[in-house]
This record gives sequence, structure tokens and C-alpha cells, in this order.
Amino acid sequence: MAQTPKKPARSRSGTLQAMGRNRIRLGLCAMLVLLLIIAGKLFLIQGLDAGGLAQAAEKQRTVVQTLPAVRGKIVDSEGRVLAESIVRYNITVSPVNNTDADTYQHWNATTQKWDEVARDDGLRQLSGALGLPFDAVKKAATGTGNFAYITKNVSPAVEAKVMALGVPGIYSEAVSRRVYPMGAVGGNIVGFLGQDGTPLAGLELTLNDKLKGTPGSRTFQAGANGIIIPTAPVETVPPVDGQTVKLTINQDIQYYAQQAAEQQKKHYTAQWATIVVVEAKTGKLVALADTSPVDPNDPGKSAAADRGARSVSAVVEPGSTDKIITASAVMDKGLMTPLSHVLVPPEYTVDGQTFTDAFPHGTEQRTLAGIIGESLNTGTVMSGQKLTPQERYDYFRKFGVGQKTGIPLPGESPGIFATPDQWDGRQQYTILFGQGVAQTPLQTAMVYQTIANGGVRLKPRLVDSYTSADGTVDTPRQEPGIKVISPQAAQQDRDMLESVATMGDAPDVKIPGYRVGGKTGTAEAPAEGGLSGYTSSFIGMAPMDDPRYVVAITVQRPQGLIYGVTQGYTFNDVMGQVLRTFDVPPSTTPPVKLPQFYK
Repeated sequence: MAQTPKKPARSRSGTLQAMGRNRIRLGLCAMLVLLLIIAGKLFLIQGLDAGGLAQAAEKQRTVVQTLPAVRGKIVDSEGRVLAESIVRYNITVSPVNNTDADTYQHWNATTQKWDEVARDDGLRQLSGALGLPFDAVKKAATGTGNFAYITKNVSPAVEAKVMALGVPGIYSEAVSRRVYPMGAVGGNIVGFLGQDGTPLAGLELTLNDKLKGTPGSRTFQAGANGIIIPTAPVETVPPVDGQTVKLTINQDIQYYAQQAAEQQKKHYTAQWATIVVVEAKTGKLVALADTSPVDPNDPGKSAAADRGARSVSAVVEPGSTDKIITASAVMDKGLMTPLSHVLVPPEYTVDGQTFTDAFPHGTEQRTLAGIIGESLNTGTVMSGQKLTPQERYDYFRKFGVGQKTGIPLPGESPGIFATPDQWDGRQQYTILFGQGVAQTPLQTAMVYQTIANGGVRLKPRLVDSYTSADGTVDTPRQEPGIKVISPQAAQQDRDMLESVATMGDAPDVKIPGYRVGGKTGTAEAPAEGGLSGYTSSFIGMAPMDDPRYVVAITVQRPQGLIYGVTQGYTFNDVMGQVLRTFDVPPSTTPPVKLPQFYK
């Protein structure tokens, strides 16, 4: 039987060689697969996602710089600046970027080529632009940190020079500093900002949306060393600066009124005083003066209670200045005239409530003009009881009592005025002579503006116009007035107010060449912090033949004998200054002198 021949046996060396060749083949296959993977990835990146990669790289190089808007100015009625912002720049450095190399490339805009600049030469140019010693600049720019200040508070022109140098690691940050050139003049109206620029008081707070503007931006690309890439596009969205707010306040009158208020406070050792000046036919506020006014440049020096405007936030009983509202109501309804007869006893009792006057007197034959002229509580109650409680309430409300005026200042109070259903047996009569009701000095001033304006109450105006950065002027429309009493009743009111000065209890109210009129007021000040006392006031208008301005003076808790406290001389002083400032023609007709008694 034939046998199958056997294969020759392999040697050990041959077997090893075969195994080596197999490993080589496997290695080559693995390398080929790896190369295919890499090639595929490169194809995906470069062929299919080239844009995404480029965008990612660009994003890493992109720097967005905020361009702050300049906060708008606040100016007085003549355009004089009360508040403005000054833009300044801090020059900063990233030392680690600045010391990255001994030289750097700077794009020469003239030759359109890159210049190689030694680092020290760049710092010398920087020190020259900043006006600082080279050694100080170099020291600040040298190190391994990421941030340091070289200098602060440089002008925009200097900042532009610095950034044009292109020194590595040099940056700028914009800062805005708010300044108030007139200091405390109008400070309680203008308000102030916090250290971080947050509006905290006054018009700075309430008109922030008008003043703040809209920030812009500058987007550019920079290399790892912080140098702006000049050939890359720069996108700039310019900021829109805030609007300029023009007030109705006259800086000179505001200053004068503040000084006069301070004198009254000092003279009577009072807690505080306010003076309001309003243009009768427009409702424009010419002055809102407070004692101890805040200086917006350094509000921390003022007590918190002195940082607002008391003329709109302080609530006091007006006292006898509100008697003109009662007189207006009975005359408007045709129930009385200035010459109506009232037999006034030394004390008067109605519904179990007894009323007396500030001075002793017998039973007197008084006209309504005489009741207002001598400020008799008894006669005012006798006249006012002709009105129903609802009618009393309605007339006081029409004059603006118990409601905000809408002036754009923070903290305005509506006052305190209860509805008839809440009045007790006494309050229904005390409101007729200004007690049991509380008003702000501005609210009471606007009562007299109504009478001076023929019986039409206007909304007080504090802002005259807004001017945008492009020069567009927006003048707020004057809101329609509210007819409170008839023109005839308003004229009768004015005749009685003038008679207060010519025949009544305010003979010291005189301004040479002008007919004037007004009313005194005294009321008890409620206890506050252990203090009590009185509120003394005088509100008047001039010239009476054509009333142009109203001046309202309020002094809280004057010390001394209350009957010796008078605001007449201060009224003369302030109103005289107002009439002269605005060139109001003198009166050409004789003053009204209504009889105070009848026979």
C-alpha cells in the first residue's frame, strides 16, 4: 500500500520569520486604518466644517468692549447746568501680555505695513501720551499678573492717543463721573447717584429712563498678546447719550429762596422751612426751596431727612390759609359775597362744638372779607356751615386737597383728608379753617395758583422739555386745567386776599409799585420725636391786577411767641426778587380795600 509522502518539517527559524511577516502585515493594516480615520476627520473639518472651525477661532479672538452712553444733563430754565456727566478713562495693563516679548508688531496706518517696535520704545511713547515718568509706566507694565492700573481719569483725547499706539497688553476702561456745578442749589430737586452710578434721589431717580441713554459696543479681534488685529473688521454700535432735561426752575430764584428759607429757620430756631414759587398761569415751578439742602456732590454729609424735597413730602396742617377754600365755596355757590354780613360772637357753638379765635373780641359786625382779613375761626365756621358736609368735601377735593399733584419727584404725599363719613362732630367744622386736614406745602401753593388763575387749577410743572442727543426737543404738553370755581368767585377771592394786606392782619406785606395779596396761616404741629409746636405760613400772589406769581412760605415749629412769628417780610423779599427777575410791569391801578365791618 502506497503511503502519502510527508511534508518536510519547518525549521524553528522559518516559523519565526512567518510570524514576523504576519505582524508587519497587521501593523501596516492598522496604520492604514488610522490614516484613513485621520484623513476622514480632516475632510470633515476642512471640507465640511471649515466655517465652524473658523468661527470658533474667531470667537476666541473676539473682544467686545462696551461703549457707555453719557448720562444726560439737567439744566435750569435758562439752560444753566445743574447736573452733568464727564466721561473719563482708566488706562489698564495686562503685564503678562506686555512682557511676552522684547519687541512687538505695530501696524503702520501710513505705510500699510507692520513695524517692529521695541517694547521699551512703546512704553516711552505711552508715558509721553500720559504725561507720566517712563520708569513708573514700565514698573506698572512689568510683571506676571493679568491686570493692573497705569493711571486713572484721563480724557477721551488722551485715551485715543494711548490706544492708537497699539502697545501689547494696554487697554482702557470708560468711567463716567457725575458732577453738580451748583452744589446744593436745587440739590433736593436734582437728586444724586450712588458711588456705583445707581440713581438714588430726586429727578436723577424718577427720570432715570430719560437720562441714562443706551450703551453702545465696539467689537474687534485681538491676538494672544492683546494687540488688536488691524486687518480684522471692527464693528461699532455707537451709544445713544441720555436726554438733556430742562427744568422750569430758575437757578437764581432757587438760590434766593433757599437763602430766605434758611434765614427764617435760623431767625426762629425752626425745625425746617420751605418756599415754593409757582407761575400762576402755567403751573411752572420757579423754585422749590428747602432748608439744609443736600449737596449732590457729597450727599453723605446730609442727614437722611434732608435729602428729599419737603415741599412735596412733608405733611402739615395748613391752618388759616385754607379758609380761602371755604370762602371760595360759599361764593361760588352764590351763598355769600365778600360784603355779606355775619354777626360774629367771641365764641361760637354748633352741634355741641365750641369755637374761639386767636385773639379776644366782642360780638362784631363782620363782612366775609373781614372774617378772612382778620382770620376768624368763628366767622369761618358760621359761613362754612351753609355748605353740606359733602359740598365741603367736594370743594376741598376740587382744589387738590388729599391727592398727589403728580410732580415727578419721589416721596410725594397725597396729604391727609378723610371722607365725610369719617368726620367726627368737630372735624366737619375744623376743616373749614384748615385743621383736621393735612397738606404738603406744594398742595397749598396750588390752591392759591387756582385762585390767581381765574379759578382753574393746573398741574404743577417741573420739567420744561427733553432734548435728545440728536437735538430733537420734546416739550411735554400742558394738561388741561380743572375748573374749580367761577372766574367771578376767583376775582372775589383775590379782592379779599388783597384786603388782607391793605385792611387786615398782614399790613407788613408790601412791595413798592405792586399790588399784592395773601393769607397768613397758623396751625398746631402734631408731636413728632418729642417735639410739638406750630406751623406758620404765608401764601401770597402779585401783582393783584394781573397775578403772575404765587409765593408760599412754610416754617415748621418756630420757637418763641407764635403771634410774633411772621412770614410777611420774607414774602416781600422773595416775591420782590421774582418780579424784578422776570421784569413784571408794576401795577397801574389802585389797590382793593374791602370793608372789614358793616354798619
